[in-house]
Amino acid sequence: MERLQKVIAHAGVASRRKAEEMILEGKVKVNGKTERELGTKVSGSDKIEVNGIQIERENKVYYLLYKPRGVISAVTDDKDRKVVTDFFPHIQERIYPVGRLDYDTSGLILLTNDGEFANLLTHPSYNIDKTYVARLKGIPPKFKLKELEKGITLEDGKTAPAKVKILSIEKNKIRPLWKSPFMKDGTDR
Repeated sequence: MERLQKVIAHAGVASRRKAEEMILEGKVKVNGKTERELGTKVSGSDKIEVNGIQIERENKVYYLLYKPRGVISAVTDDKDRKVVTDFFPHIQERIYPVGRLDYDTSGLILLTNDGEFANLLTHPSYNIDKTYVARLKGIPPKFKLKELEKGITLEDGKTAPAKVKILSIEKNKIRPLWKSPFMKDGTDR
């Protein structure tokens, strides 16, 4: 189920704000009945008319993209950096990323125009696990891993508790996090 004004906007009839005005003005019908309430939810099978014309809904599409570093997980960027939708210039549907990966990270990201599915995957109330693999320099101390397991506070709030596991350690690439006078060339002799 999606909000009526969002469905109208996605169909390209009007912006979301303009769609809200149209609903309040009585210009929108759902299954033949005039709808004047904002936030009304509609399903894919509902017939929606705006000013007497039935809207055409986009087919739902789903794309997986291996996002490279140096790309924003967004539809637009005010700093004119490359965004994930730049990789899809050939498609007609208006897609957006589900979740986000930071600018300096790479990984698999889903892009879709299916708002209901995107909400199911991202809203905390659905408890959908996400998996992240990070390559670090050095080995994090156990107390730092415990902090992640409890959840940490970021700029936009606290993270959910995480399951943390060290997958592998490349022993030939371990460098000490500090150098003591008793070490030569970074190794203990």
